[in-house]
Amino acid sequence: MTAKQVAMKKYVVRLSEEERERLSTLIHAGKHPARQLTKARILLKADASEAGEGWSDSQIAVALDTSIDTVARTRQQLVEEGFEAVLVRKYSPRSARERIFDGAAEAKLIALACSTPPKGRKRWTLQLLEEHVVVLDIVERASDNTIGRTLKKTRSSPTCKSNGSSHRMPTPLS
Repeated sequence: MTAKQVAMKKYVVRLSEEERERLSTLIHAGKHPARQLTKARILLKADASEAGEGWSDSQIAVALDTSIDTVARTRQQLVEEGFEAVLVRKYSPRSARERIFDGAAEAKLIALACSTPPKGRKRWTLQLLEEHVVVLDIVERASDNTIGRTLKKTRSSPTCKSNGSSHRMPTPLS
């Protein structure tokens, strides 16, 4: 890569020998998330220092089977946020939804699902459970999908034992 090409780039990657060694070790040793390995490879290929390869974004994208935008964002993140920020995945507290069923509400839902179904019904359906968790003030609102996921997550056996009889737990297809 010529000096003119380096000057045209806004975010130039220049790795120290220690950083290069760490990236090489990361790639060749142990198991790491694919995203982390890709970013490490991008940085090694984009390194414009004496020891680096200094590839262009398009060359890196083709070689690593990724997009040019990914290469550019990785390069930018290194310059703006630092070496560690590139390798560690960001966690946004806003990205995770608040759980509808806490431990106590989950226990009440399971107890309800294992209880005798309403009169005139053979078994609990997800829609029936959806209505009853609100009526019984277990939660303010919940979709049948949420109830299905919660029951699936907690189910260790396909049947509930209550009053000596066996009732099938509701499934998403019920």
